[in-house]
Amino acid sequence: MRPKYHYAAAANWLSDPNGLVHWAGEWHLFYQYNPDGEHWGNMSWGHAVSRDLAQWDELPPALSGDELGMIFSGSAVIDHANSARFGAEAMVAIYTSASDGPQRQMQSLAWSNDHGRSWHKYAGNPVLDAGLADFRDPNVFWHEPSARWIMVVALSLQNSAALYGSTDLKAWEHLSDIPGSDAPGEVWECRC
Repeated sequence: MRPKYHYAAAANWLSDPNGLVHWAGEWHLFYQYNPDGEHWGNMSWGHAVSRDLAQWDELPPALSGDELGMIFSGSAVIDHANSARFGAEAMVAIYTSASDGPQRQMQSLAWSNDHGRSWHKYAGNPVLDAGLADFRDPNVFWHEPSARWIMVVALSLQNSAALYGSTDLKAWEHLSDIPGSDAPGEVWECRC
């Protein structure tokens, strides 16, 4: 049985939405997806588009694992000012690369110049690596008052989050931390 309103992939395991971005009349939904089976593993980004947020067309997976590891959660933005130099109004995915051995989570970039139909991973990945095993789920947005991109990323086992700033989506400067003193014992993640 498939839902009539909420999105569900035609087959296989899916989870965490990785942001919703609107561009050129389409909503783009990215989500954690295993294209090879019904259980967690082979984490990739599934992709679906909609014009009305009710009817969805499933597209081929946007991002698949590489030498840096599986593709975990993240977010997507439209780079209207071409700050990353990927092309005018490129769609940019900011995601966690998760290696297995030794376990390490880093933030990486990919971009699309054809409305999300094909993706190119940035050759300089990862763009942010704190050397941690649990450093994931980047949420990135443009902050007009400071004229820069802001990334909020979870330090999940430390029950905290870190904020970074960048003018080009590639070089990130640590800005501050959000302590988790009011949420002891909780794992912070997937706050996209």
